[in-house]
Amino acid sequence: MFTGIVLAVGRIASVAHHGDGVRLAIATGLGESEGVAIGDSVCVSGCCLTVVAMHVASLEFDVSAETLRCTTGLDCPGDVNLELALRLADRLGGHLTTGHVDGVGTVTRFTAIEGDAYGSWFLEIEAPAELARFIAPKGSIAVDGVSLTVNGVEGARFAVNLIPHTLEVTTLHCLRPSAAVNLEVDLVARYLARLAEFPA
Repeated sequence: MFTGIVLAVGRIASVAHHGDGVRLAIATGLGESEGVAIGDSVCVSGCCLTVVAMHVASLEFDVSAETLRCTTGLDCPGDVNLELALRLADRLGGHLTTGHVDGVGTVTRFTAIEGDAYGSWFLEIEAPAELARFIAPKGSIAVDGVSLTVNGVEGARFAVNLIPHTLEVTTLHCLRPSAAVNLEVDLVARYLARLAEFPA
């Protein structure tokens, strides 16, 4: 489990074909100081991956063909949001996430909010149609592993506001219209929808 509160921005330094998937080497700067060990789960831009090898300043992960099929950004070098797995004693600053990407959305608008003295930005994303029913105003959603509050919904599109701190400590400042992002809908919404399919 994760919270969607990004610990660090790492960089995929290399991508090597490994069976029908790939092996990623991610320069993180975390390593021993954060108590990371082989076998630990790390959320990489919204996707839960297992540490399979460690080096002084990098971690390696195996990514299956299925994971590559349903995510974006894990098959080429680039910056990624990183979060370590939640411990029971940790603060839950975002919302509960699993690191299981539900789908890939597309950025439709990303603009500075005019007149906002703090420098906030408006982000609008089109979600896959099958995920739209799980996204509600004032609900939670994870975008590339970042916990965000949904401000508005229209059809399959939803909007969030990004404060300067979020832009500074995540990869979201790099987004542009037409960019692909990993989405994980709210865990509670997913289970409620499933329960509704089987009335008592």
